[in-house]
Amino acid sequence: MRASKFIVQGHFSTMDKNLQDIIHTMNSRNLDKAALRGEPSYVWRAGQQRRLDMIVKFAGERIKGKILENGCGVGMYVEHLSPFGGTVIGLEYDFDRAREAKVNSPHILNAAGEFLPLLSGTFDLILSHEVIEHVQDDRAAIQEMIRVLKPSGRLILFCPNRGYPVETHGIYWKGKYYFGNKLFVNYLPRKLRDKLAPHVRVYSKRDLLKLFEGLPVKFIEQTVIFGAYDNIIARFGVLGKFLRALLQFLEKTPLRILGISHFWVVEKE
Repeated sequence: MRASKFIVQGHFSTMDKNLQDIIHTMNSRNLDKAALRGEPSYVWRAGQQRRLDMIVKFAGERIKGKILENGCGVGMYVEHLSPFGGTVIGLEYDFDRAREAKVNSPHILNAAGEFLPLLSGTFDLILSHEVIEHVQDDRAAIQEMIRVLKPSGRLILFCPNRGYPVETHGIYWKGKYYFGNKLFVNYLPRKLRDKLAPHVRVYSKRDLLKLFEGLPVKFIEQTVIFGAYDNIIARFGVLGKFLRALLQFLEKTPLRILGISHFWVVEKE
């Protein structure tokens, strides 16, 4: 950890050159992983709790059944879904994250979402939380989740909204990755937007509907939500809370199209 702080502060002269090279390589790999697979939730805060409440509401009695989180990261939602009484299985593609998740949750699988190593008609509830934008084949991932759902089982899906004025996954520029929020990237023509952010998809409602074409499903909820902006609140206090309240109020208006994430609940017929 101290070595990482040296890098952030720019004190390379105090470090051995070989150590500098090793840490630079590690930082680059971590950024590459964040770019390709997103950053999972490491801390449980108001934003995660709000989404959990939404999941529980639309799950109904399914919350006590067999549940899959497809793309569980380090297992935060797996842990918080387990106390409701169901059997919760987490699936994570990244081996290191799957191993970390398994420390607190015994039912963790290391596999790809496009090829679920699971029997058809197995789950009452599937959570896909900000994941399909990172997979190699999002259509295949959706098909697989519907396949392993029981009839009347539900998929609860969160994924990035193209209408949000900020690209939260960073961009590539001249071969270099720039982490962090980038304004108006998602409003560019699709070809240019995807050139700047080839590592992550962003969805319109039409894009999502195409993913479900021909599948035996009905749509229970199709909306767009804003975030909880916990970082802004931590920095600006009351002003941040006002911003959150205002933006979440907009979810009840046509301006919800500017929200950060799609929130869809899809039931298998």
